[in-house]
Amino acid sequence: MGFVSTIMGFCGFGFGVSFGLTIGYYLFIYFQPCDVKDPVIRPLVERDTKSLQQLLSEIPLWVKCPDYDRVDWLNKFIEYMWPYLDKAICRTAKDIAAPIIAEQIPKYKIDSVEFETLTLGSLPPTFQGMKVYVTDEKELIMEPSVKWAGNPNVTVAVKAFGLKATVQVVDLQVFAAPRITLKPLVPSFPCFATIFVSLMEKPHVDFGLKLLGADLMSIPGLYRFVQETIKDQVANMYLWPKTLEVQILDPSKAMKKPVGILHVKILRAMKLRKKDIMGASDPYVKVKLTESKLPSKKTKVKHKNLNPEWDEEFNMVVKDPESQALELSVYDWEQIGKHDRMGMNVIPLKDLTPDESKTLTLDLLKNMDSNDAQNDKDRGQIMVELTYKPFKEDDLPKEFEESDAHKVPEGTPAGGGLLMITVHEAQDVEGKHHTNPYVRLIFKGEERKTKQVKKNRDPRWEEDFTFVLEEAPVNDRLHMEVVSTSTRIGLLHPKEVLGYVDINLSDVVSNRRINEKYHLIDSKNGRLQVELQWQPAS
Repeated sequence: MGFVSTIMGFCGFGFGVSFGLTIGYYLFIYFQPCDVKDPVIRPLVERDTKSLQQLLSEIPLWVKCPDYDRVDWLNKFIEYMWPYLDKAICRTAKDIAAPIIAEQIPKYKIDSVEFETLTLGSLPPTFQGMKVYVTDEKELIMEPSVKWAGNPNVTVAVKAFGLKATVQVVDLQVFAAPRITLKPLVPSFPCFATIFVSLMEKPHVDFGLKLLGADLMSIPGLYRFVQETIKDQVANMYLWPKTLEVQILDPSKAMKKPVGILHVKILRAMKLRKKDIMGASDPYVKVKLTESKLPSKKTKVKHKNLNPEWDEEFNMVVKDPESQALELSVYDWEQIGKHDRMGMNVIPLKDLTPDESKTLTLDLLKNMDSNDAQNDKDRGQIMVELTYKPFKEDDLPKEFEESDAHKVPEGTPAGGGLLMITVHEAQDVEGKHHTNPYVRLIFKGEERKTKQVKKNRDPRWEEDFTFVLEEAPVNDRLHMEVVSTSTRIGLLHPKEVLGYVDINLSDVVSNRRINEKYHLIDSKNGRLQVELQWQPAS
């Protein structure tokens, strides 16, 4: 009977399942609702805020805020570089933390604090978007939105009183909105001198903390206390307008701003070689500082004289006395044709003692190649008197120190000073026949020019010009014009003025520094950005 019952049970189960599937299939096929309608597809713009939040749990900033830019390329770059960045960042963190730990542990009677494990994990941070601000100053301001849900493993071992305790940080989450300012922008790599970092809002920080294997964050009340404490401490240190400053370059060296004045007095030359057919020469001297874009200064021509005396003085603006040198070249003037160089020599500024006059008699050489046998020939001598006067560091207001204002050397007449002009850029300048702009400056009869930028309506120059003045330019004007010259030969209109502006310097004298965009006269929409600084003599 037991066997028969088992057989009957299996048969009943098989019959019941088969019968149920048949009935279910019949009901599914013949009893489908007939009033089924296709779903209504609505554009996102017709959705309300609540519906959008349900559909899109996390909307990127570049979608919500049009002024945020997508930075997918940066996220991809960080993703590929993260294994290497992880090692580099951890190594740097250890190097920075080591002296700090060594200084602090004696205060708390701790034997040692060491990193047993330090890795940032395999998950890199993500930039949700980035906002970039454009200003008239020499700076770049960025506001990225950073989110990092990482899996770091940071294990710190603390030894004290013969005992050892390990603290482990895991599952770190950081959401922050920093403002990163790179300034001042300089013409030396990496093209900025200082990084300023500040937080625009309190950051979100979440992490797990294990002590001896136990999760401390599971203790009631401790999690929220630690989280709020970290937020408040970080905000107190770096919440805007407070900043973290990281200096990359020395601003004074990177900007190559004036640090002193070199007084040059060309006294005389002796025993110059005969260059003319009549057995004489017409010498003059060119004076130039190396690493300077300014044109050479020239003495007067002394006709038919092999032992000329000039007694002419020049003031040269020095930017780096350690690397710059004074280049002296004696030329023979020719009415027709090229002027022949009779000889030259170079004086490194680092060989001069500051604030001390030095008279030098130099042999004239063909060139500065010590292996050239022609330098052994007698070409005559030149006598000069040099005085290097560095700018004095006196009590200058902080804002002027930060804006690279500079001191005027001793010997400048009372009321005089240093006028610094920085030509930044022009916008919307356009010529009728060509647009190859450069800026022409005329001040007190002296003319200076920037380099030419070809085929550009929005040229950028970033060039500096300096003038040492004997009196403040209260009643003077600076004439600046944007000029375009053709690059083709034989054009009917080889040169045209795209606009000009006359700047009254009395405002510069009273304000010490002005950085403005001037509308160009005789230009439809053209503007020229110029920065002016005036530093009076002490």
